[in-house]
Amino acid sequence: MRHAETVTFGGSGLDRAAELRGDAAALEAARRDPATRTILIWRGKPLLAGDTRALARLPMDHPVLTDAKVPPIYLGREEGGHVFASDISFWTPAELDAEAMGSFLDRSEQTHPALPPDHSFCELRATMTFLTPRDAELATTAKAVLSWHRSHRFCAICGNESQMAMAGWQRDCASCGGHHFPRTDPVVIMLITHGNNVLMGRSPGWPEGMYSLLAGFVEPGETLEAAVRREVLEEANIRVGAVDYLASQPWAFPSSLMFGCRGQALDAEITIDPVELDDAIWVSREEMMQAFAGAHPVLKPARKGAIAHFILRNWLADRLD
Repeated sequence: MRHAETVTFGGSGLDRAAELRGDAAALEAARRDPATRTILIWRGKPLLAGDTRALARLPMDHPVLTDAKVPPIYLGREEGGHVFASDISFWTPAELDAEAMGSFLDRSEQTHPALPPDHSFCELRATMTFLTPRDAELATTAKAVLSWHRSHRFCAICGNESQMAMAGWQRDCASCGGHHFPRTDPVVIMLITHGNNVLMGRSPGWPEGMYSLLAGFVEPGETLEAAVRREVLEEANIRVGAVDYLASQPWAFPSSLMFGCRGQALDAEITIDPVELDDAIWVSREEMMQAFAGAHPVLKPARKGAIAHFILRNWLADRLD
């Protein structure tokens, strides 16, 4: 495995067993197997257990699953057996802090009465650095696919309601025969350097001092390299020359695949697009080291677990491989 694949949510080698998705008999046998487990998702939050914040795995006959109103999604096979993902988003906690759930980083936790008190639903962005690579892959896969099912209930061809198929990896429309598949949006996020400096930006509404690498969606008919050059030019009016690929990261917020790239700036004068950015600055390697050490007076490092943090940390360590 390349060092680049150790980014949070990077693959853990999960056997997704795609050959079973269309095999109804095999899936039913998997569901009935006593060794099979399911993970739980509530409104995008995975169920974590204990002080270690491990991804909880429950038996398929657990009482909490009475709150699951849709079939489980088959995620694959791991060492202990088959694993599914179940959505219990129809359950409403007795006390729900809607304001906290709508904040920039939701730190609220929800506990279901049918579960032990040390089991709670937690925002994935707030807990992703606690997860093992396997738990992270399972959680981000389940969150992304279940989010797609919630937002794509209706056929994009005829408008009628479609139905889950292929163990959750497809939706079929009985009215027109259309088939629909989980959506993944490609996004470039780029380490743009000019000499000893790296280009950093902040979006409107971000917490004070928070800056990150520039990023943007790849457009249809566009290469990753072209997307990097276009986005940096649009957002900061900086022309970019050579572009290289570094690493990728599934980012289920809600359904992106982040392509980490690096590029060389051909000029240094920044003119921001105020619609896209609140600010953009050049940050020296020395200043970035200060920020990572928590000693910079203004700049805060990119969030741990995000690919921006991973790329910047490895840029500082001269190991962008």
